[in-house]
Amino acid sequence: MTGSQVNIIVVPRECFCRAGTSLQSIYENTQYPFSLIYVDGNSPRGIRRWLEREAADKGFKLVRFDRYLAPNEARNIGLQHADAKYVVFVDNDVLVAPGWLENLVACAEETDAWVVAPLYLEGSWEDPRVHMAGGWWRITEEDGKRIFVEEHSSYERRVDDPEVPRSRIQCDLIEFHTVLVRRDVFQKIGPLDERLKSVLEHVDFCMSVVEAGGTIYLEPKSRIMFRKPPRVTLSDLPYFLLRWSDAWGEESMKAFGEKRKVEVGYYQVEWWREYRRLSLLPILWRLERLAGRRAEPLERKLIFPIEEKLNRFLFS
Repeated sequence: MTGSQVNIIVVPRECFCRAGTSLQSIYENTQYPFSLIYVDGNSPRGIRRWLEREAADKGFKLVRFDRYLAPNEARNIGLQHADAKYVVFVDNDVLVAPGWLENLVACAEETDAWVVAPLYLEGSWEDPRVHMAGGWWRITEEDGKRIFVEEHSSYERRVDDPEVPRSRIQCDLIEFHTVLVRRDVFQKIGPLDERLKSVLEHVDFCMSVVEAGGTIYLEPKSRIMFRKPPRVTLSDLPYFLLRWSDAWGEESMKAFGEKRKVEVGYYQVEWWREYRRLSLLPILWRLERLAGRRAEPLERKLIFPIEEKLNRFLFS
């Protein structure tokens, strides 16, 4: 490592097709000194070779595995190679805006925050919407059961909406698209829970930080762009389907519920199944052109149930 104050740890989120533009964004828009650790889990051959060339050219540490990695596993691997005061986890598909890193570090230094998140955006830089401006989680009692709920603040609002924070605020929920963490936090709370493979890993981490007495901040002067894949390429399909599989999702929900002694709503299942249908877009587009209004019931009664059964067959 270079002795810098920050280790950026890049990990796979759900696909690899945007790894190039994401890494380029980091190097073009980051003036604050950093050393980079890139954890690559079984990326396609072209991406793998490109990463090897970039690592040699730019001098970052490339940690390669010939198998797919769940995000928390990849983050823990990156942590094993970190030596700086701060680690910044970055998904391999995000774009960062100029000033993103120095604003995260400044917030941590000035507030003694354990965790600092940027303003998460989605869409495009020309017309951005808020993906998340911090958030909150609660555990409520209903009929003798502990029910977990979460909310992402300012979701889908325009950046200039008065409800979107303009200055840093304390919150109790962030996501892992990009987040700065004091590295010594993991000496207090332990490594990230690798049983949480696809959902609720960010909530579990935030709960652990709050329970240990730490603080979490949103710093809206730092901005990053979360990007859904416009379509899932053939080479990305195996990892994408595994990442959002019922097997990984249900394992995550079960582990979270047992660990936190809460019940998690079915909305989590509905969310990842709907998101996984991004892989079906080419089929759905053709069906809608051919069937018109009849496409919707065909999707709901035929295509979606078949897809769910096939996913279980492949990954359970």
